Amino acid sequence: MQVLRLSIWLVLLAAIFTPLERLFALHPKKIFRKAILTDLGYYFLSSFVPGLILSLPVAVLAWATHRFIPSAFTASIASLPLWSRVLLAFVIGEIGFYWGHRWSHEIPLLWRFHAIHHSAEHVDYLVNTRTHPVDMIFTRLCGLVPLYILGLASPMQRGGSLIPVLLILIGTVWGFFIHANIRWRFGPLEWIVATPAFHHWHHTNDSPDVINKNYAPMLPVVDRIFGTLYLPHDRQPERYGIDEPLSPSLIGQLVDPFLPSPRPRHPASLDPSLAADTPESRLQHQDKRDDVSVA
Repeated sequence: MQVLRLSIWLVLLAAIFTPLERLFALHPKKIFRKAILTDLGYYFLSSFVPGLILSLPVAVLAWATHRFIPSAFTASIASLPLWSRVLLAFVIGEIGFYWGHRWSHEIPLLWRFHAIHHSAEHVDYLVNTRTHPVDMIFTRLCGLVPLYILGLASPMQRGGSLIPVLLILIGTVWGFFIHANIRWRFGPLEWIVATPAFHHWHHTNDSPDVINKNYAPMLPVVDRIFGTLYLPHDRQPERYGIDEPLSPSLIGQLVDPFLPSPRPRHPASLDPSLAADTPESRLQHQDKRDDVSVA
């Protein structure tokens, strides 16, 4: 039944995004592009595996927070209206997801898994689920752990179990949209919610100066606060993917991050200031950063 349900959702997604990506394509491409079978495999894998693996750590997390967080604190959170708890959880979860995503770029071990998502040379709605299970689980835990610690996600209170499910569901649906290969621009709305223009810059491999930007899944203001926002109005990214080699098969990509041989981080994933850590290079990088068109 779950396979059937996922298949129906896949048909609906294709019915919505395929015509849009044909009529308003940012980068024209074939429907049956390279690696589409691999991405279809990730679609089902990313729907099955994380839920199975996350069930145990989330249960332990719920028990630990109930055991060690003062009941007076959780009671005060539980007394808030449901709408305010959902809104608060959305903002806190967004910050957690941001840092989980950012760490996946900045920590070499985590990048080994996250590189699979960035290996896509053609970004469209289906790339949303092109994610190694370890990468997805880590990022989700980064968003969920603060919610449980703060009592915003707890099976012990009304709506507590619904909040994390709602958060993941909305984030997943929005993820298909921001990966879509469409050239639409949304004016001032782009500074409020994540759009394809916002997220495609996160996937770009155009130059080191624009890499490692736009980590937030839904709220660009989080990137603005932490200094990683990049959203020019006069151009769009031209090239995607990574520079390091990656197995073309689904099984190979799942196994590759666990191999003992070190895999170099591709140049684009590195902060340019780290490429040559000298006073001159740091000064040059700061000058370039000052010239970047950010809000």
